[in-house]
Amino acid sequence: MTRDRIGAPGTGISRREFLAATGATGAVAVAGCAQAPTADVGSAPGAAAKQKAEEKLPLTSPPEVVDLDERGHEVTLRSVPARHEVHPGKEMGGPVAFPQVWAFQADDGPASVPGPVLRTTEGSDLKITLDNTDSAHPHTLHFHGVRKTWENDGVPTTTGITVNPGEKHTYTIPANVPGTHLYHCHYQTPMHMEMGMYGILRVDPEGYEPADKEYFMTIKEWDSRLSRQYGGEDVSYDITNRRPDAFTINGKSAPRTLHPEDGSPIVVDRGDTVRIHFVNGGFMAHPMHTHNHRFRVVEKDGSRMSEALRFERDVLNIAPAERYTVELEADADPGIYLMHCHKVDHVRNGNSYPGGMLTGIVYTDAMDTDIFRSLMDYAGYEG
Repeated sequence: MTRDRIGAPGTGISRREFLAATGATGAVAVAGCAQAPTADVGSAPGAAAKQKAEEKLPLTSPPEVVDLDERGHEVTLRSVPARHEVHPGKEMGGPVAFPQVWAFQADDGPASVPGPVLRTTEGSDLKITLDNTDSAHPHTLHFHGVRKTWENDGVPTTTGITVNPGEKHTYTIPANVPGTHLYHCHYQTPMHMEMGMYGILRVDPEGYEPADKEYFMTIKEWDSRLSRQYGGEDVSYDITNRRPDAFTINGKSAPRTLHPEDGSPIVVDRGDTVRIHFVNGGFMAHPMHTHNHRFRVVEKDGSRMSEALRFERDVLNIAPAERYTVELEADADPGIYLMHCHKVDHVRNGNSYPGGMLTGIVYTDAMDTDIFRSLMDYAGYEG
């Protein structure tokens, strides 16, 4: 898949600018010679039949940013059974894959895990339809942060509203609290979120001034047994004994997080003001750390932070469902610097370190280098 913008969902550089920064024939030519590694299914019993069954499901795409202002403040979300490649390569503990997820799709856009970023400006009423016509499972939609009526809270046991298979339901969600918010299915919540049913709602305040670069980041840990159980593997998920074994940023683990189209590198030019919207869609806290850059928290859960609270730091602990917006200046020596969870056992793929919940702050001035080309090979970038 080819995206318009390079980097994490948001306002990164264009593909043309990326090609220019890499020297046009530099990273593209070298990385393009390395085929993206694929899983070796071997000769295990039933492997061919299992692979064939999995291939009937579509692959997820990276999450898109959906401008609801341009769509008349209306959107339809569907839950789509899909396959999700967390890290498709063979190196660095790969491949890591979820044989079945329930990905959100906005209108006719791509299905993704996490779901699409729904972006709007404060002051409108959003009409968000959950289309469960083709689903085999009941679902609902619950939105954090914004104030809505009782019947639109999305909790089946307290509202009496469940969107059963074959049904549709439209929620009226007022965009009345500016900020970055979480949405997710609230039916059998721990299981349905573990299957990928979560995403970001962004409500920009009136008169919003965007930064030079702006990115969205969802972080999450996963117990892949639930996905593998739905995918037909001989495993059993136990909610009372949850054992996370995959750690992602926007649904990908390193090194795939550094892939310019499928991953979430934070691409910057020197001198940029960079704004990152963090959302924790998991069940554990994750202390996110930036190398060689200090940042300020400017917003939390829809509340602007006072100047006194905007002190500089390089670690931010993000609890489940918490949302933070941070700003940093791209004023370091142009290079490639990590951003990762500092529970360093979350920076792994299986028993292989590094991997997992890690990405990078990548200066465009560092893209036409052998180190960057090597990282693109690890990430499976084909140009």
